[in-house]
Amino acid sequence: SPQTPFLLHRSLTHEPSTVTHTSGIHLTLSSGLTIIDACGGAAVSCIGHNNSEVLSAAMLQMQSVSYVHTGAYTTASAEGLASTILHGNPHGLEKAVFVSSGSEAMDAAMKLARQYFFEGGHSERRNFVARKQSYHGTTIGAMSLSSNLPRKVPYEPLLLKNVSHVSPAYAYQYQLAEESEEQYVMRLAEELDGEFQRLGPETVIAFVAEPIVGATSGCVPAPPGYFRSVREICDRYGILLILDEVMCGIGRSGSFFAFEQEGVVPDIMTIGKGLGGGYAPIAGVLISQKVVSGLRDGTGIFNHGHTYQAHPLSCASALAVQKIIKRDGLVERCKNMGHFLERELREALEGRKYVGNIRGRGLFWAIEFVQNKETKSSFEPKAEFGYRVQRKAFDLGVAIYPGAATVDGVKGDHVLIAPPYTVTKAELEKIVQVVREAYDCVERDIDQGN
Repeated sequence: SPQTPFLLHRSLTHEPSTVTHTSGIHLTLSSGLTIIDACGGAAVSCIGHNNSEVLSAAMLQMQSVSYVHTGAYTTASAEGLASTILHGNPHGLEKAVFVSSGSEAMDAAMKLARQYFFEGGHSERRNFVARKQSYHGTTIGAMSLSSNLPRKVPYEPLLLKNVSHVSPAYAYQYQLAEESEEQYVMRLAEELDGEFQRLGPETVIAFVAEPIVGATSGCVPAPPGYFRSVREICDRYGILLILDEVMCGIGRSGSFFAFEQEGVVPDIMTIGKGLGGGYAPIAGVLISQKVVSGLRDGTGIFNHGHTYQAHPLSCASALAVQKIIKRDGLVERCKNMGHFLERELREALEGRKYVGNIRGRGLFWAIEFVQNKETKSSFEPKAEFGYRVQRKAFDLGVAIYPGAATVDGVKGDHVLIAPPYTVTKAELEKIVQVVREAYDCVERDIDQGN
């Protein structure tokens, strides 16, 4: 029998496909099959795979400086990456910290926010407030902020007790039939204010949210005015606003920062997947002038660090990716291709029996499946509707990202589409055609009792 792999995969019962080669939007498997990567892994691959410019930049970096410790040294690639993102001081963001994953970035953001108040003489501030049906990472701090129940429940005893959660800004499932959009936003704002009051506003460090919720509930943008209300409430009590753009940022939603479409600016934000486009492990924390000044006026240090912080190879790879995004106008292209993808998805799927909601921005779209479109009720989890659509699409040559427990941590199904910003209209048409075929197969199976 074949040798059991020594690598612990995410599942001990299902062995993943082996990828032998990548190019552009395509993955070649060891079986010889070629797959269209319509989700960029997990919305990571923003400029496509195997870009020769990025490979050359990585090789040049390896030939000059492969590693130094940031306690004593810096590199041109790290400085260049920070400058490329923050040049001209956009939105009052002044400094960047580069780490190796979105989870690390969120833990760093939490520590930074706490240190800001500690150094300002406000050590009583110790609480964080986040949202249900959100995801902020897999490390202990980031998972404490998250509300992805399937990933979180086994580790509940290990998680932080100074984190509480308010309702998601998820209009499709949670806006009441008799509510206007404005009334829904007002209700959410009042709930957040009430939670701050319950905790004591003077004890709250920050409110943490994704401008567009990613894989947990599937590309959910907040209703208009929500984040402006959130910003106003945070400012009223001197509470920091931390925005998690690990999945939805760096162009993915059709603007460089997703928050630009919300009319607010965070005090601290995290970035990740689109930063390095998958060419090296990298994520970041971007810090406002206000927070940097707090540290500067205090100890003058950020009391945090990693061995691989601002790793030269990761920074050089990400710098090459960011130069390509800017030079080739890929954020604007992502926005325009996103309009095309939306039209294609709505035309192909909106009238289908179990398609409840099609939502997203830029090249970041999800399809939520429901058992009853009138009541918006979900299938039982055992139906695995989203996973079945994903598996069938893969069999037909297109990789999409599945999601379950979409609505409340138990029930709900969606699939997510997030191709590279370089995707063509013909490729988008093919992706949508395959997703529709996959959906139709699953619909037939469900109706036949399978």
